[in-house]
Amino acid sequence: MPDDPRFLTLADVAEVLNTSSAQVYALVRRGELPAIKIGGRGQWRVERSQLEDFIQRMYAETRSFVAEHPFVDSEAAPVDGESSTP
Repeated sequence: MPDDPRFLTLADVAEVLNTSSAQVYALVRRGELPAIKIGGRGQWRVERSQLEDFIQRMYAETRSFVAEHPFVDSEAAPVDGESSTP
């Protein structure tokens, strides 16, 4: 058995993402994380490359969110030359 299997169970994906299997199942069912159903019992499997693609998409979405919603620390000290009052 290879050290890096091509397909991961939802529990494996949950471990990689440090989240719950229920959260991973929701991602799969919403179509956010591509997966396949195999076997008579319909067990879900996520291809490792799809998981990596998903992670990269989440990084891109996060970068966009941060750019559109800059963090403003109301208790931060003013930067040189700036007043703390309007």
